[in-house]
Amino acid sequence: MLFLLPNFLGFAVFTAIPVLWSLGAAFTNWTMSNTVPLQWTGLENLREMLHDTEFWLYSLNTLYLMVGLPFAIFGSLLIAMLLNQKLRGMVVYRTMFYLPTFTNGVALMILWKALYNPDFGPINSALSWFFHALRIPLEPPAWLLSTHSLFALSPERVGFDAKQFGLGARDALIIMGVWIAIGGNNMLLYLAALTNVPQDLYEAAAIDGAGRWKTFWNVTWPQLAPTTFFITIMSFIGGLTGGFDQARVMTQGKPAGTTITLSYYNYIKAFEQVQMGYASAISWALFAIIFVVTLIGWKFGSGAMGDV
Repeated sequence: MLFLLPNFLGFAVFTAIPVLWSLGAAFTNWTMSNTVPLQWTGLENLREMLHDTEFWLYSLNTLYLMVGLPFAIFGSLLIAMLLNQKLRGMVVYRTMFYLPTFTNGVALMILWKALYNPDFGPINSALSWFFHALRIPLEPPAWLLSTHSLFALSPERVGFDAKQFGLGARDALIIMGVWIAIGGNNMLLYLAALTNVPQDLYEAAAIDGAGRWKTFWNVTWPQLAPTTFFITIMSFIGGLTGGFDQARVMTQGKPAGTTITLSYYNYIKAFEQVQMGYASAISWALFAIIFVVTLIGWKFGSGAMGDV
């Protein structure tokens, strides 16, 4: 118990007590201000959340940024399969693909912000040259300065606006997220899973005359089902709780709030507008959504793995 005590105290002080405190604060009007007396408000924060237009707009932003998750998962699997080949120097290639994960953070986001610069960024410079060479009458997108999106989402309300169709700040964050994710931890998980696939299955498939695609679909993919399920659940949780770093470093939530996610909105309410009670309610609402989605995914995902 003495050995466990330091870790237990750290967990209690920095995790358990703040979580329980936020649960209680979610039912109050706590604003960290002496001008507003602390009162128990019950479900008032929840009712306010349901009628909060910004909450639904930023929820839509969060879901939109998660569009890149399937591409990131597929890209991780593809890279893992390429790096699973028995070729000379493969350790070097694996290290190179994983390097962006080591540098993932503020420095990498600042780099991508420079790449997306609409005036002198390398991406728009390459696009301008490409359009000019092929005589395509198009202008490169403004990226982080644009409210456009591929789904033509309106920046002012939950709905669609044909004038907003195009590539904008949200799409720029999706592209960056996919690029970072395909060589990250998901790739390592798939790589580990691929090395554990029994070779007897591949030999049996070869004897039966199965080609590469049939071997992948009938041997490799079923064996990767538990890993895929885990990656999907964790990616979904990360998508719902993510977006803060990118918005804080690269856009500050601009333009027109199109890059504000629920996590960043929670930060704004808590530490900029000091509405701690409402921010706590948002946190617990997000926890409830993640908990329900995880249970649903676990129920159906576990069933699918059982069939495999």
